[in-house]
Amino acid sequence: MTRTVPEPSTSDAPREPARTRTPEQTLAAGIEFLRGEQHAAGWWKGELATNVTMDAEDLLLRQFLGILTEQQKEESARWIRSQQREDGTWANFPGGPADLSTTVEAWVALRLAGDSADAPWLAAAAEWIRANGGVEATRVFTRIWLAMFGQWSWADLPNLPPELIFLPSWFPLNVYDFACWARQTVVPLTIVGTLRPKRKLPFDVAELRTGKTPDKSAAPWTWDGVFQNLDTALHTYAKLPFNPVRKVALRQAAEWILARQEADGSWGGIQPPWVYSILALHLLGYPLDHPALKAGLEGLDGFTIREETEQGWVRRLEACQSPVWDTALAMTGLLDAGVSPGDEMLVRATEWVLGEEISVPGDWTVRRPSLAPGGFAFEFANDGYPDTDDTAEVVLALRRMGRPDHLRIRGAIDRSVKWLEGMQSSDGGWGAFDADNTQVLATKLPFCDFGAVIDPPSADVTAHVVEMLAAEGKAGSRECRRGVKWLLDNQEADGSWFGRWGANYVYGTGAVVPALVVAGIPAGDVRIRRAVKWLAEHQNADGGWGEDLRSYDDPVNWSGRGESTPSQTAWALLALLAAGERDSVAVTRGVAWLCERQRADGGWDEDQHTGTGFPGDFYLSYHLYRVVFPLSALGRYVRSGS
Repeated sequence: MTRTVPEPSTSDAPREPARTRTPEQTLAAGIEFLRGEQHAAGWWKGELATNVTMDAEDLLLRQFLGILTEQQKEESARWIRSQQREDGTWANFPGGPADLSTTVEAWVALRLAGDSADAPWLAAAAEWIRANGGVEATRVFTRIWLAMFGQWSWADLPNLPPELIFLPSWFPLNVYDFACWARQTVVPLTIVGTLRPKRKLPFDVAELRTGKTPDKSAAPWTWDGVFQNLDTALHTYAKLPFNPVRKVALRQAAEWILARQEADGSWGGIQPPWVYSILALHLLGYPLDHPALKAGLEGLDGFTIREETEQGWVRRLEACQSPVWDTALAMTGLLDAGVSPGDEMLVRATEWVLGEEISVPGDWTVRRPSLAPGGFAFEFANDGYPDTDDTAEVVLALRRMGRPDHLRIRGAIDRSVKWLEGMQSSDGGWGAFDADNTQVLATKLPFCDFGAVIDPPSADVTAHVVEMLAAEGKAGSRECRRGVKWLLDNQEADGSWFGRWGANYVYGTGAVVPALVVAGIPAGDVRIRRAVKWLAEHQNADGGWGEDLRSYDDPVNWSGRGESTPSQTAWALLALLAAGERDSVAVTRGVAWLCERQRADGGWDEDQHTGTGFPGDFYLSYHLYRVVFPLSALGRYVRSGS
């Protein structure tokens, strides 16, 4: 069923700030705020905000399937219009640069909803689009949507054949060389790209064209040249008049897709594979009332938020949902803030989290076939893809819960630890979903211009696992020592660490420093001192910390720089506190910043996106980050001074 906000209240408009409270008072107010946000079942989940491509593509999907309603058009269009900037464009994060593909998709969606091309807001968007390369310069995904409606030639799109499904896991460019989110998108798109559907729109996109021909003149000895030649060969292969192998490949790809549908109807609990799996099965002849498609479409309603605004009702989609992640972080924040493990809300949260443990194998077994299942996923339903980051954070929370049924908790922890140890990559680090998912050849494909397509180890994920192992008394284990070495080897020259899943160097540094200290690296170690120096140098004049997401593309100008936010200020404080800087000027000012900006209701406002989906391409706003991380930072500050 479609969800209507307010739920949770962290997505509401800014509220009245509180009078400046002491750190202790700030903690008390934050605790009560979180208490009010908990679901009766025990979990927490803040809205996961992204950008309007989710909403534009939802309208296009429903138009393609013939199920788009006037109400959906009206409410989604109202939301998309509300996100347009003064220059007529749309961005991928608040305050970010205009994005061509996002602007094109928003323009098409609004035309589909009935807006005239002559409307001032669409005319401004079209002018900007043409000036910045037109539809010819958009990403592959945007042009696939246009091709499905006859607005782009399938022959001018990169070709990925469904025969990829036959390639063994040791062969280059097999589907398991892609990250889990990419492979679940690529497999259905091989079907869509093979069947090449073309359905009508009540308009065309002529206003968005420049007439320029894409450049395909790359030198044959370059990667671009190699893959251009391969693409030409694949297009020729696709024209064979009789190809029984292709029929088998399409059938096997469909079976692969069906085997990975989750209990809530999703694929991977995320929008791209979900949408393209529905399209692929539909194009293969599965009717919309087939159980798989019916569940898939109904499941999308659970990711839909309707909200009443001054302009009327709006409708928007979450690209994903994060209840396990949010709940683990909320538990840690509350425990850091001094809430007793016996508090009823933590007891309920523990019970819910324990029920989310994954006990079945998934795609990760391709690289680790002998490893027993374990761990936790990010979403309500994603049994095929537990991830190391969530699992580490769940363990860090559960291990602090002293309960009469501690043996049950201990069992879940022990299975998770064993699974995490087995998921370590050969270089000593941890990726999020797979071990050794580092084959860069996949990134060279012209098809893969939509963001990260592999899942190599990252500093933030590795740090969380190292911190968990050390907390579990395994600082001296081979796995932990190799993880520590990976972290030390991957420190940036300026003393920071790159943050893969949060923005960016502030997030990475905020995760790594506490992990290294608890793993036995002295706070006085030169590597820790360099990180402390970097954080102190990047504190804003107002006492907080912030980092603009443009740091992924332009680290020289944006690394550690941006408007102060509650979550990023807390990340910096967590690192500084771990490094023994409790009484420093930087910490004192950072704590004051959090206390001064708490709302009267105990929450904080945070307009910026501080989460990362694909660095450089896709960003997120976790609406609970602004609360859970400040609670942890302030709680550790207060506790360290007692």
